[in-house]
Amino acid sequence: MISVSPEVLRPVLLRRENESHKGDYGHLLIVAGCERMPGAAVLATGAALHSGCGLVTLHSTRRALQAAVNAFPSAMLSEDPGDHISIVPEHLDKYSAIAIGPGLGQDPETKDVLLKILSYACGHSETAVVIDADALNILSGMPDWERHIPLNAVFTPHLGELRRFEALRPIPETSADSVARKLAGASGHGVTVLKGYHTRVFAADGKVYENTTGNPGMAKGGSGDVLTGLIGGLLARGYPTLSAALLGVWIHGRAGDCLTEERTAEGYDSRDLIDYLWKGFHELIYD
Repeated sequence: MISVSPEVLRPVLLRRENESHKGDYGHLLIVAGCERMPGAAVLATGAALHSGCGLVTLHSTRRALQAAVNAFPSAMLSEDPGDHISIVPEHLDKYSAIAIGPGLGQDPETKDVLLKILSYACGHSETAVVIDADALNILSGMPDWERHIPLNAVFTPHLGELRRFEALRPIPETSADSVARKLAGASGHGVTVLKGYHTRVFAADGKVYENTTGNPGMAKGGSGDVLTGLIGGLLARGYPTLSAALLGVWIHGRAGDCLTEERTAEGYDSRDLIDYLWKGFHELIYD
């Protein structure tokens, strides 16, 4: 197992050019949230805007969009007319990466949108996709889920979501690795981020990486949504799937470590993680 450390991450960092503009750093589409769960979309959007990518568009319902623009006015908005995701966002070809799943719900129309977006990504290998939360839950209920996975996919399950992909439930924790590897290998170039203490990242080539940051203070609702937005933004920025996953889990965990050191493990929530993501970037770039 390979430890995810600054020494591993610094060589893959992308640099910003003096003569550049926002269009040079990618455009992420986030498909997340519904009227019942708007917060997940807001957290993913905020994290993406702190990832270094040039543009972030959130496609969601009106309540989530209003909350997102109030919290993060630099986000771009795409409104879904229903109380859940029911239409495919327009002009998918203008996005360099897509993150889908946080707070999505599992309505039949939402399932249809998910499959159409994944079908688009399957036909456009340059578009990387982060698949999280309810997007994972929808796929795990489909016996043919593997045929819907695009070439450059990053799965971000916790153990409970991972178990849903196994016909024999619940699977022993000792066999979780085999399911994570199956997800990563579904397209041949995928990555599975198995969230938890010392999050593990499974690459399609069989290598396994163990994160060295993070702590129990991050075990709070919304932390995973922040990670999804961060990894999605890194993909849009131009990082390959494995590099985006490794950078994402380390920077995300480092933000939690800094907050725990300053406030104790009890004294912050997932929204605070967004404002501390810069600390991980700073350490990698300048320390």
